[in-house]
Amino acid sequence: MGLSSALATAMTGLRANQAALSIISGNVANAQTPGYVTQKPNQIEVNSGGDGSTVLTTGVSRQLDLFVQNQLRTETSGGAYADQTANILGQLQSVYGTPGGDGTLETTLNNFTTALQALSSNPGNQSAQAVALSAAQTLAQQLNTTTRGIQSLRSNVEQDIGNSATQANAAMTQIAQINTQLQGLSPTDPEAATLMDQRDNALSQLAKLVDVRAVTDSSNQTNVFTTSGIQLVGAGLASEFTFNSPGTLGATSLYSANPAKSGVGALNIKLPNGASIDLVATNAISSGQIAADLKLRDQTLVQAQTQVDQMAATLSSAASDQTTAGTAVTGPPAGFDVSLSGALPGNTVNLTYTDTATNTQHLISIVNVNDPAALPLHNAANANPKLVGVDFSAGAASVAAQLNIALGGSHLQFSNAAGSLRVVDDGTSSATVNAASVTTTATSLASGNPQLPLFTDASSIYAGQITASGSELTGLAGRITVNAALLADPTKLSVYNTSPLTATGDSKRSDFLYAQLTSTKFSYSPSTGIGTNAQPFQGTVTSYLQQFINQQSNASTLANQLQQGQSVVVSTLQQKFNSTASVNIDTEMSNLIAVQNAYAANAHIMSVVQSMMNTLLQAQV
Repeated sequence: MGLSSALATAMTGLRANQAALSIISGNVANAQTPGYVTQKPNQIEVNSGGDGSTVLTTGVSRQLDLFVQNQLRTETSGGAYADQTANILGQLQSVYGTPGGDGTLETTLNNFTTALQALSSNPGNQSAQAVALSAAQTLAQQLNTTTRGIQSLRSNVEQDIGNSATQANAAMTQIAQINTQLQGLSPTDPEAATLMDQRDNALSQLAKLVDVRAVTDSSNQTNVFTTSGIQLVGAGLASEFTFNSPGTLGATSLYSANPAKSGVGALNIKLPNGASIDLVATNAISSGQIAADLKLRDQTLVQAQTQVDQMAATLSSAASDQTTAGTAVTGPPAGFDVSLSGALPGNTVNLTYTDTATNTQHLISIVNVNDPAALPLHNAANANPKLVGVDFSAGAASVAAQLNIALGGSHLQFSNAAGSLRVVDDGTSSATVNAASVTTTATSLASGNPQLPLFTDASSIYAGQITASGSELTGLAGRITVNAALLADPTKLSVYNTSPLTATGDSKRSDFLYAQLTSTKFSYSPSTGIGTNAQPFQGTVTSYLQQFINQQSNASTLANQLQQGQSVVVSTLQQKFNSTASVNIDTEMSNLIAVQNAYAANAHIMSVVQSMMNTLLQAQV
């Protein structure tokens, strides 16, 4: 190797050392910068001719594990989902209050039943009547408060969806812009490394909001998709989330796939080609904070509202509903007659029959529905009882005609029997009518029966009416109140007949109310999440309350456990990722010493070469 070749080699070595020093200093300076990935110089050997070689710095490489990075993004989405779910369910527990504490549904229900028990001991006592009515009002008000709490959470979640959509749009736009900036830059270009750090940071922010899958092509362009395949970011182009919220939500603000009927904000994504996708209808987002918010808004908190609505409906119906058994019809054909007199919209005819071929017993609830747009009623698979909606307003003959069509093939025959509805088998011995009854709602405070409209839906009698806009049950807990007529005349808590006047010591009504609320078992809709379509939960009002409170408590506990577990997973993956990607000061100091030594060696070579060349020049002279 000649002196000039040695000098050239030392010069390239110095340049390589200077580049390495610059990169090391950049690593150290950014040791605390979030998202900064450690850089390493790319150096290659270059033949300088003859027997010598030099070194060339071709750029930098980012030190990261792509597999771990992709796993981290996936688990980050899961962690954000778990965090939001645990957060909202924890707040829901605060709405219910501490079990046994003051101002809870459990306590106010117990106070009301205790007051009724005391009234039964002294039914004519005005003070006992006032205490019972006050307890009833407190219970109704607690149901109102619980509804406001649940709907406040839904409104907060609704607002959060909008905020998250805005943040996601910002992240997607940033990723698309960086893709554009990276066009034409080599992946090893130091400027490209900085841009890729920024792009990864934006992807991490996006992963907290929605589930993402990132694919980087040979031109260093990152395409981002949801796990369902919807493209969020392409080469220089970004999709856009759009969210149109009605604002504050109420119990009747429910999601519908039909935009004209939906009462909540519509979350869509507008693709770069102009197409729009309904992300809720297509269930296109499966993880991240937005997915958690959508489930909380449209399912979890709606079910919580349904649970308290069902309690309100049961309280109201327990006091006001009267079930009258049908009159047996001796056959053949055999069956029953039931009177439809006084049936309000929402009242039912209850029918039990057995299919003799399979020996299977069927329950049918024939509901009085006077809104044709609400028909036919929806039944879940294996619904028990099966709901059949018909309009009672035109009389028994019309009801019979509607039922013969609706229940054709059941081997039942319906007809008008002197103004009553008659149901018998069709004479083929294929069905046996076991029982029939009608449930009606009391509208008077003194009808001669212990039933009374103790609770009302605002100022209206509650009977569970079903219309095209939905069931009267929806949101009832927010509207339930004590009957204003009863508040004006508290004696009606004991006086159930005026001619003859109920005796002063007669406890029939208070005994009835106490028994209804403490020992009578009712059936509860599977839409509450308790029981199944085939076997709905049956129990007292108290046992039902305990069931859904315990269910919500367990759900909150499980959500917290999931959050903790997911936090461990994310933390572990983050540490694993950081072990490669984050700046290690000790390593950088070690690298610095090695580069400094190499720099000094190259400088020494240059000094020696210069000395030798000076000696040669002097010898020539």
